[in-house]
Amino acid sequence: MRSANRKNLKKRHLRERGFTLIEIMVVVTILAILIALVAPKMVGRTDQARRVSTKAQIKNIEGALQLYKLDNGVYPSTEQGLHALVNVPTVGVIPKHWKEGGYLSKIPDDAWDNPYVYLSPGSNGAYDLVSYGTDNEPGGEGDNADLESWNLN
Repeated sequence: MRSANRKNLKKRHLRERGFTLIEIMVVVTILAILIALVAPKMVGRTDQARRVSTKAQIKNIEGALQLYKLDNGVYPSTEQGLHALVNVPTVGVIPKHWKEGGYLSKIPDDAWDNPYVYLSPGSNGAYDLVSYGTDNEPGGEGDNADLESWNLN
């Protein structure tokens, strides 16, 4: 019986040996090749992803602004700002039908961690809602171009 236990123990030990150095090197080489192929494609997409995220946030904020106007007849003033979507305004025209709980849980920053610029009345309609993009400066082209609520192409 002891020799049978020794044989079983030896077989189990051989099965649990682990990986050889060559097997590990092959896996590391395959991972390095995959990273070399995928990484360049992903690096250029970061700013594009931020722009898409910011456009989605602007549309979400615009939806909240529309609900605010439906309830109160006006958009929040520049002085009240976007915070009027989270807390009852205490300045300017105090809304009579402000929705309990607010229109947004919080005011997000754009994808570059900068606050949105909100003006009401705006120069391009009832309000202007703008992210200054990568450079956080008005104007710009390409990745530095502003994202404007009235021009989200």
